[in-house]
Amino acid sequence: MKLVKIAGPVCDNDDCPTVYRAGNGMVAVQGDTYTDSDMSIPARESVVLIPEAILLEAARALGQ
Repeated sequence: MKLVKIAGPVCDNDDCPTVYRAGNGMVAVQGDTYTDSDMSIPARESVVLIPEAILLEAARALGQ
């Protein structure tokens, strides 16, 4: 599956928070990993942090 960038800053080293369209009705999010001992996350999943502005940019790009 090819991911297409829909929101996020321009970065030289590709390690910036970014939202991608996955092409199957899903989106992928790149960001800093968040861990909290009080959260119950399945082993195959993770939680990442991104700025709200990037999430809003992604929603606009998706026509929301």
